[in-house]
Amino acid sequence: MAKKILMIVGDFGEDYETMVPFQALSMVGHTVHAVCPDKKAGEWVMTAVHDFDGYQTYSEKPGHRFTLNAGFDEVRPEDYDALVVPGGRAPEYLRMNPKVIACVQHFSKANKPIAAICHGAQLLAAAGVIRGKRVSAYPACAAEVELAGASYAQIAVDQALTDGLLVTAPAWPAHPAWLAQFLSVLGTRIEA
Repeated sequence: MAKKILMIVGDFGEDYETMVPFQALSMVGHTVHAVCPDKKAGEWVMTAVHDFDGYQTYSEKPGHRFTLNAGFDEVRPEDYDALVVPGGRAPEYLRMNPKVIACVQHFSKANKPIAAICHGAQLLAAAGVIRGKRVSAYPACAAEVELAGASYAQIAVDQALTDGLLVTAPAWPAHPAWLAQFLSVLGTRIEA
């Protein structure tokens, strides 16, 4: 059964972590609405490509313009079955918006699936929805995850973790595992 999924994005969200889940979830038949506070359908956010070049942290390069297909102020979280939170720097901005926080809290309180990758855990921590959970995220977010009352799961960069209806992963190399686990939580069946 197709689901209706809300994806909250922002400027300088990680390119792959925005584009790939949007396309993959749409490809399997789900309706995905990508929204950003203060932007309408047809407007775009600038993405960034984060890479692991051997430095102490990731590097950032310009990504693509990602066109939004719904307006943040027009969506109602209760109309959606699940939430996706991509990483990158966007969660730093998004976590300061009370309407975004309320939206994330809705999905948690309503016991709906949530998928977050990389720095997406910053938004979940700010919303107070991960207490008591095992959560993976980009390693730089470990302190925020733990301060929010969750247990940080240090897993390989290409792995993902499911705790109840919450699916998390450290970064875009985990897309296959992260999306597979999220599809399982959604009850999506793909037959070869």
